[in-house]
Amino acid sequence: MIFGLYQLFIVGTLDPIKYIYSLTGYTALVLLIATTTLSLLTPWIKLLKYRKILGLSSFFYALIHFLNFLVLDMELDARFAFEETLDKPFIYLGVISFLFVVFMAATSTPKLFRRLHKYHTVIYASILLAVVHFIMAQKALSINQWLFLGIFIFILFFKLKQLFYKIY
Repeated sequence: MIFGLYQLFIVGTLDPIKYIYSLTGYTALVLLIATTTLSLLTPWIKLLKYRKILGLSSFFYALIHFLNFLVLDMELDARFAFEETLDKPFIYLGVISFLFVVFMAATSTPKLFRRLHKYHTVIYASILLAVVHFIMAQKALSINQWLFLGIFIFILFFKLKQLFYKIY
């Protein structure tokens, strides 16, 4: 975050709005993936106590990413934001992913989590939508997009493997 602020205000960028998009979206996605990876490592390393803070940090960056779209890019013009969303399908994939993250953040309190923890599996749908959002926003596949796609497939494979062995 400090490096991002340094780059934005001291060094300067050609397109600050796009830079904020990239920085916050990328960070939110990395933290979201890290959140699910912790649950996969549980049999070997006890890191589950950090999963909540990683998830809430991911929500924070996703919120800044969304507010950057709404406030800086769309200038709080709801009609223009709606039209832009219809013109660019990757935006509504990002919004749906963001709504899943909002749900998980809102239900992360101990009382609500006890009741609704089974619905937190939407994190996998959120990651998939965020990865597709990231790929479509860039308009070309780079090594980063392939990396995120590969990591998501890897996580999904091992999560399904854990579930399969838990059932049998």
